[in-house]
Amino acid sequence: MALKDVLLDELRDMYSAENQLVKALPKLAKGAESPKLKQLFSAHLEETKGQVERLKKVFAELDEKPTGQHCNGMEGVIEEGKDALEKDEEGASFDAGLIGAALRTEHYEIAGYEACISMATSLGLTKVVKLLNANLKEELAAAKKIMSAGGPILKQSAKEPEAPIKPKSGKEKYSAKKSK
Repeated sequence: MALKDVLLDELRDMYSAENQLVKALPKLAKGAESPKLKQLFSAHLEETKGQVERLKKVFAELDEKPTGQHCNGMEGVIEEGKDALEKDEEGASFDAGLIGAALRTEHYEIAGYEACISMATSLGLTKVVKLLNANLKEELAAAKKIMSAGGPILKQSAKEPEAPIKPKSGKEKYSAKKSK
């Protein structure tokens, strides 16, 4: 397998990852309790749509199709985000879980773009490198914005008292007793 083929696989992976995020970000925005996080996730959705368009230009530059690969790594990271949305936490502690999931997502993308840029640079694909660098720059900025917005939320979460663990309903309580 030639380096260009490896690059194409990586690019298809990133294309799949970005498209999965286009579907996941609205759920994070809707689920976040902090207005700042809601706004951040909504704004990054628009950026992500632009990143998908840039990736389409990359594939056009390479005279290739962007489809044909599913990014299992991003699927797993998004699944962790779904888990964070389903937690029984409240307030800042709930949003703290979303911050963690969002940062994992950004760092996954950053690593993917850095790998693609290195390969494209080695192949002398300057137009491709320029397009990918634009996406990378946005991902790095998104991670910084999440950290900036997340700082006060994490501090607030640290001040919140721990809630006692309690069953959600009497039915679950009964089931737990019954199984012993």
